[in-house]
Amino acid sequence: MSPAPVIIAIDGRSGSGKTTLAIELAARLREHRKVSLFHLEDIYPGWNGLAAGIERYVTTVLSPLRRGESAEWVSWDWERHYDGDARITRPAEIVLVEGVGAAAAAALPLLDAVIWADSSDADRRARALARDGNTYEPFWDQWAAQEAEWLAADDVPARADVHVFNRADGTAPDDVLQALQYIPAVAPALLPELAARLGLQLLAERIDAQPEAGQLFAELFGGSANAVWLDSSLDPAGLAPEAAERSRFSILADDGGRFGQAVRHSSGRTRVSTGQASVTTDGPFFRWLDGVWGRRALRAPEAYPCEFTLGWLGYLGYELKRETGGNDVAAATPDACLLFAGRAVVLDHAEGTTWLLSLDAPDAGDWLEMARAAVAAAASAPGSAPQGNAPGQPTAPRFTARDTEAGYKAKVTEAQREIAEGNTYEVCLTTALTAASPAGPQGTDPWPTYLDLRRRNPAPFASFLRFGELAVASTSPERFLQIAADGRMRAEPIKGTRPRDTEPDVDAALRQELESSAKDRAENIMIVDLLRNDLSHFAVPGSVAVSRLCAIESYATVHQMVSTIDARLRPGLPRAEAVAACFPAGSMTGAPKVSTMAILERLEAAPRGVYSGAIGYFSLNGAADLSVAIRTLVISALDDGAADLSLGVGGAVTADSSPQEEYEEVRTKAFGVLSALGAQFPSA
Repeated sequence: MSPAPVIIAIDGRSGSGKTTLAIELAARLREHRKVSLFHLEDIYPGWNGLAAGIERYVTTVLSPLRRGESAEWVSWDWERHYDGDARITRPAEIVLVEGVGAAAAAALPLLDAVIWADSSDADRRARALARDGNTYEPFWDQWAAQEAEWLAADDVPARADVHVFNRADGTAPDDVLQALQYIPAVAPALLPELAARLGLQLLAERIDAQPEAGQLFAELFGGSANAVWLDSSLDPAGLAPEAAERSRFSILADDGGRFGQAVRHSSGRTRVSTGQASVTTDGPFFRWLDGVWGRRALRAPEAYPCEFTLGWLGYLGYELKRETGGNDVAAATPDACLLFAGRAVVLDHAEGTTWLLSLDAPDAGDWLEMARAAVAAAASAPGSAPQGNAPGQPTAPRFTARDTEAGYKAKVTEAQREIAEGNTYEVCLTTALTAASPAGPQGTDPWPTYLDLRRRNPAPFASFLRFGELAVASTSPERFLQIAADGRMRAEPIKGTRPRDTEPDVDAALRQELESSAKDRAENIMIVDLLRNDLSHFAVPGSVAVSRLCAIESYATVHQMVSTIDARLRPGLPRAEAVAACFPAGSMTGAPKVSTMAILERLEAAPRGVYSGAIGYFSLNGAADLSVAIRTLVISALDDGAADLSLGVGGAVTADSSPQEEYEEVRTKAFGVLSALGAQFPSA
């Protein structure tokens, strides 16, 4: 008896390309493993024998293979319409079984993974008849009726691990192999094959040009369903060194090309899309992230100044707190959306240069050529900066507040009661403004809206994210956490805000007021203390240090109080867990973090979604850089073309907070985004 094999079923309706997919997968896997392949069409007893064939397959083929034994079975002679030869299928390290019913309910306990292949009805019929010609045509309707009856009672697609839409263009096998690596029961068997495929090589080109970033993004990724622009829209010239460092690089990428992937996580379920295939797994998100990031798979090329060397980009939503000490709350938006970029453009604003990055793949040369042309066009076109909404085109959305002025002030008072009772000493209370945007030209288009937003409110951590129907437009000034490839860690919390004023003397007075505010300093120092503790869990002992405390930084619409905490990651510790130890940002919870999150859940009585989470990247060299998702508009497109808009806002409540001042701070923080939309803060 052989050791039990890894058994993978490839199921799907007739004509969906299962046979070709199975043969090509087997050929790839045989380069490093012993593989057996079984086709169910060899065992069905005739054109009306789907149910009987499934039963035969499970009992005479699948059961012995599961035990590591040879399967002896009787084939079907399709010409004589009778039982044919006796055959043997021997076990191997990996067994592929393909055909209609390969993943039937009776087979499921014996399988390690299920792949569901699909294609359009027209393509399926054409392929099936092209393969079997006149033999199949008279029986197509009969067989299709059996398939429909079986699937009505046994919903295989709903429980499949991997879904692949097979366009028969040769890409499905590689897409499926990439998806299978995320299935815990299968991944160990694929290690030799994946190691051979993932000997990644980074291609990098430097171009001495300063393209207009918005035009470049639109040209390269404007048509991509999933795309990310981490946009350091604040000009680093003349800034303090710390602020200039945060504003140096912009990253533009999508999930196209050979290595592109996209992932969505909601309430413990992770769905990864890779080309034509998708795979769904259950489990904590940070554990999943640790499996795909944190090991140094690539080093930066010579003279390349940025820490990003391709990898995952997107957002982590606030409700991932369920994995870091918070309660389990469902959000309307995914708890995380990331894409894997196998190609990207990095703009170095300090040097005035552009870097093209691509993993070496058959399509890399074509993309690099296209990217060079796009950079040249965006650098040379006169007046090339794209404009946002033209005046009078869209209708300014009418926002409503989750909390009235009186209601928010009452929650501030309740938070202060919790502080007085010793349950917390700082509560970062938030609320949300929401609006419905109509379909058509009067509605809110995410792309021009973001262009207006970045023009009015440039910020070091501005970003535009598009994940299908979901768009995120952020002008965040705050870094959540940076992890360098060499293990250096940095957090830069913001606590303390004052509005800007067009009158210089008034503006200077507002800045001075913030700088001298004992309350704001107390808020900031509390969060600094919290983050020192968060970082210490994974830091080299003695490496945690506060290098800046309560410094004042000014942005287009606000003055902010910023501190910097540095540490060094202990070698060998999982980097995703280091991120989790700090998540969500203490500046958006208060302290102590876990007990305060429970208080916030009761007071706010609603999920935060993207807001208060993090936006940024997880690079293939082990680096990460994440901002806090504040000053962030979330646009969720609806099926009818309309959209829901959401803007989260809030502030830190301490024992000496004034409810009126806390409410005014909310209005101040909302102004930058609302003004870009031509919208007003809702009246109480």
